[in-house]
Amino acid sequence: MTSPVIHKSFTLERTYPTSPARVFKAMSDPRKKRRWFAEGEGFIVDSYSLDFKVGGFERTRFRYGDGPEMTHDCVYLDIIEDMRLIFAYSMTYDGAPMSSSLGSMEFVPVPSGTSLRLTEHTAFVDGKDGSEGRKEGSRELLECLARELEAHPE
Repeated sequence: MTSPVIHKSFTLERTYPTSPARVFKAMSDPRKKRRWFAEGEGFIVDSYSLDFKVGGFERTRFRYGDGPEMTHDCVYLDIIEDMRLIFAYSMTYDGAPMSSSLGSMEFVPVPSGTSLRLTEHTAFVDGKDGSEGRKEGSRELLECLARELEAHPE
């Protein structure tokens, strides 16, 4: 028997000491995005592609160490350059559905640089993930983005 769907939402904010255009570029450039989003310590990326346009897809196949394959399949629903992204994505773990999410990112200029506001609404299926794990994973990705921006100033 399957577990019920659990719906959760969260919002995270992170300020980066650089322009919205530069933070946005780290989302839209396939090389940059792969570095900070998919190539974390301990992760093995089997495949990654990014077609950054409305209706375009971002697809990642990866594993953590010797673990089973996980997938992240995303479609971009709305893009306003340097200002906003709206996207939907699904994740699987070992071939089984884990979650589906609707998310947005807002890039807000502030005196100290850019405030990035990430909001997600997620449906978790069959107990494969939980809201706290997703929130913490998303928070870590925002930190990975900070390290990318610091390590590759342009």
